[in-house]
Amino acid sequence: MLLGSRDIGSTFGTSPAQPPLTAAEPFGIKPARLRTSQRQKSTMKVLTVFAHPRAEAAQTITELRSAGIQHIVMLTGDNEGTARAIAREAGVTEVQAELLPEDKVIAIEKLVDQYAFVAMIGDGINDAPAMGRATIGIAMGAAGSDTAIEAADIALMADDLSKLPWLLKHSRRMLSIIRVNIVLSLAVKAVVVALTLAGHASLWTAIAADIGVSLLVIFNALRLLRT
Repeated sequence: MLLGSRDIGSTFGTSPAQPPLTAAEPFGIKPARLRTSQRQKSTMKVLTVFAHPRAEAAQTITELRSAGIQHIVMLTGDNEGTARAIAREAGVTEVQAELLPEDKVIAIEKLVDQYAFVAMIGDGINDAPAMGRATIGIAMGAAGSDTAIEAADIALMADDLSKLPWLLKHSRRMLSIIRVNIVLSLAVKAVVVALTLAGHASLWTAIAADIGVSLLVIFNALRLLRT
């Protein structure tokens, strides 16, 4: 028994024959039947296994675009026909198929050269090198391999693509709050220093200002719990 991609047929002297009509063809997948060489008398067949995109995939892509993501690319090791069929249902316009792990790294490097920030989302061991090369690597933690999770900067423990738009919005809000906290802290300390140099502030004023700004920073950060 031979098990592998359809290219394995040429290695063992088989050639593609006209495939029969199957239930997979409306989805854009072309299963193949192989003719054997003269050395072999029996006919070998290829079993094609496929799955539809996740139910939330199309909505997630739409929300990511609405959130300002400029360019979404599917990088996959699947064959061209399967990849384009999945991309069509998910709403992805650019597909690079039949990629080896090193090919994914090259594709990510090109995107990094073109864009300031590139995020790579994956869950398999073949995605780990590309995730490490991207600006941000995101692993789907529940279904992801240990290698992918270790290579990622962020691991989503819920195997749910709809968390990606939430992650983007939450990250932006978190950065906004961090900036506000830094500006607030520096501003208060600058005022206290100015008052001290002018002779209008005491040690207790400095202590009260330090404790007060610490509490303000904490309470401001607690706003993230509401999302």
